[in-house]
Amino acid sequence: MRSIKKALLVIGIFLGTQLSFAQQEEVRFDKNFSHVVYFWLKNPDSTEDRQAFESSLKKFLNNSKYAGTKFIGVPAETPRDVVDNSYTYSLILTFPSKEIQNKYQKEAAHLTFIEESEDLWKRVQVYDSVGLK
Repeated sequence: MRSIKKALLVIGIFLGTQLSFAQQEEVRFDKNFSHVVYFWLKNPDSTEDRQAFESSLKKFLNNSKYAGTKFIGVPAETPRDVVDNSYTYSLILTFPSKEIQNKYQKEAAHLTFIEESEDLWKRVQVYDSVGLK
């Protein structure tokens, strides 16, 4: 009887750990406010510029107090008339509200990223959206 209890306890701890790990891996897309940014680097073929941009962007996202979903992408090279593959990087962030996104705009991590990286890009295009209720 005692060994069955120990086995059940071990199984319970294992399953609890696995569930906790799975929850940490889950990425939640907050449908309240999305902030989509496209960057065109001045020198997109420069490995040095790309590394500098990616490093600054990742540092910013790791330190942002407000950004929810944090997706960094590059063009998927899907050649269709309606697809623009001309950008160098995309960034998708989500927020629980417009008010929180406004705080993000002024946070130190975001402002530092802009200061560090603005000389690397020639164009930035932003699309902000609020979710339908």
